[in-house]
Amino acid sequence: MSLKLLTLRTVFTGISGLQLSQLNSLVVGNHFPSSSVKYPQITSRNIHQGRIGVRMSATTVSTPSWGELESLSGTQVVGLALNDEVKKRKTGRGSANVASNLRLFASSDEKPAITLYRDKAGWCPYCQKTMLLIEEKEIPINIGLVPMRSYGDKPADFLRLVPSGLLPAIVVETSAGKQVITESQVIMELLDKWHPASDGYKSMMPDENNSKDLAKYDKLARLERELFSWWCTLIFRPEGPRMSSAGLMGMITGKKDENKISGAMQGFLDCLSTVDEQLASSSGPWFFDNYSYPTMIDFVFVSHIERMLASCVYWKGLNLRSTEMRQKYPALNAWLDAFEKKEHYLAFKSDYYTHIKDIPPQYGPGYDGGFGDKQPSYSKMITGQDGSWSLPLPHDDPLQPLYRGPPLPLCVLEAADIRPDNDGTYENSNPDLMAKTCRHMAGWKVAGYGDNISQFAARGGSKGAQNLRKPFGAELADPYANSDENAKPYVDNALRVVCQGLLGESDNQIDHMAYLDTLEKQLHDAVPSKRTKDVVNSLAYLRDRVGVPRDLPLASGRTLRAHLNWAIDTLK
Repeated sequence: MSLKLLTLRTVFTGISGLQLSQLNSLVVGNHFPSSSVKYPQITSRNIHQGRIGVRMSATTVSTPSWGELESLSGTQVVGLALNDEVKKRKTGRGSANVASNLRLFASSDEKPAITLYRDKAGWCPYCQKTMLLIEEKEIPINIGLVPMRSYGDKPADFLRLVPSGLLPAIVVETSAGKQVITESQVIMELLDKWHPASDGYKSMMPDENNSKDLAKYDKLARLERELFSWWCTLIFRPEGPRMSSAGLMGMITGKKDENKISGAMQGFLDCLSTVDEQLASSSGPWFFDNYSYPTMIDFVFVSHIERMLASCVYWKGLNLRSTEMRQKYPALNAWLDAFEKKEHYLAFKSDYYTHIKDIPPQYGPGYDGGFGDKQPSYSKMITGQDGSWSLPLPHDDPLQPLYRGPPLPLCVLEAADIRPDNDGTYENSNPDLMAKTCRHMAGWKVAGYGDNISQFAARGGSKGAQNLRKPFGAELADPYANSDENAKPYVDNALRVVCQGLLGESDNQIDHMAYLDTLEKQLHDAVPSKRTKDVVNSLAYLRDRVGVPRDLPLASGRTLRAHLNWAIDTLK
């Protein structure tokens, strides 16, 4: 593979180093249950009956320790699959994951010559599209995880390599030394050129001799920038006066139209129609029908369209994935459906809540407007203010369909014996089995990082987050905040009860709710009344910072949020 720099025919670059925000990470380090650690024998039965007493520094409660919960998770099929997947990931194998530091795929164990630096939360659109290309082409690469400015300080060793701090960036090891390259479009085109079809890699760009496809690529690239511009105009500026959808002639003739929309909304929707037409002109779901897989231009579009979906629902009441919009933009929605069947896309896909928190630090505040009859209810659904983050959860999410592709890592679904439908979706999956699997994945994550999560959550106590610290642009980012050490033992107690609930073996939702009822006294006993407020605030602090995909995929992340709300409501 030649790594010499090439003169590129770059159509556009955009703002490669876009800095979106990150909510604070729930965990620190890269940890998973170790088979070398011996824990007391524990079974689902004696956990459920509360027969294991563990003495804590704050109080004695019949709640398993983190080690015992971690050991239990490691005996469940979901935990076993995830532990095995973490081991594979350490070697550069396994499925895509936002926390990966190395990707080798089917290549040898030889250390790659290229290192990609990307944001550690997986929320930057320019890092995301770069990672999607890497995963689709299966390019061996080292990965360095770096915070964005909106939620943390960049490490000094990274700034020595990339003084501008821009992400993404690649560092190439050559005989002449290290060469640093920024700008996502440049990086993506170089990675494609350095890993050609002649070496067995998928092509991402039209052939240099195919003038027709090159012209189409140029046209689509300009269309993406036009759509991006309309989106920024719609979301981040006041919309201005509303016009009849009948146009100026309707206004002149006095024709009444109840569906009045702003010029910005009309321009955005018209541009989306052009995108839909371009996709419809292809015989497959992708922009280029001579490929059976997404290529460069698909990745360029999808990272920002993903953010458009979230922001349009939240600030404008426009649900582009609704039945009505699927009829209006069928090719666009089929394209999104095709992406959502790809495990590596879902590994880097955020949920709407995460996006509406990470978008404003970069672009500025979004303006409410659009379809005002729907916007307030949609925004409450996204933030859980309508009760949608409460148990029992519905099988599917009304705004963010979970089952048009794998809702959890394939290794988890296969271990739980959850199989896809013939069309690759999981829409006919067993709701009770899916709910149990989502609980066990959330329980595995909490059990494996229990001490760190308790320390993090205790920042929400009355004496937490009191230290002087550098402010960051992200609403919920306070990486230098202190924990409330007085509240921390009781926060830990409560979180172990929550984790115990997540790891329960109930086979249906009714039995699971009954099982949680049996844990209510245990939860109250774990938290003295004088500490209730601090613990409740700490659990809410944690709930509001569960990030997708950084902490969990949405199907499991919403389960964790709901169980934290169960504990909050119980303690209240």
